[in-house]
Amino acid sequence: MGFDIKRFFGKVDDEDYVEIDLNSMKTAENKVIVKPFVLRSFENVDEILNSLRDGYTIAVIDIKPLKAKDIIELKRAVSKIKKTIDALEGTIAGFGESIIIATPEFAHIHKPVDKKKEKVDFIN
Repeated sequence: MGFDIKRFFGKVDDEDYVEIDLNSMKTAENKVIVKPFVLRSFENVDEILNSLRDGYTIAVIDIKPLKAKDIIELKRAVSKIKKTIDALEGTIAGFGESIIIATPEFAHIHKPVDKKKEKVDFIN
């Protein structure tokens, strides 16, 4: 299978072309990573956001240390994460009292029909 680069740029010469062997090229290993984070301070948010912006990370965030230390900082951190997730068209949800899951666009967190049965709180 050949790719005619000159024809691509508008120059047609049947003898000169570049052949690309697609089988010899390595495919990018874009595997999904489920990565745990511990939110100890507001400054830790940048590490989480950078991983989410890469596009292949689902963040499992333990907010317990920051919640015990400073609830105002926790609210700021969660708000910043939510704004980024909204921009990435992802999903964010709280599980229990101390875990937040943040996903990029390709992943979706299931929203249970009856919230009383499952402890999943979607952050609006």
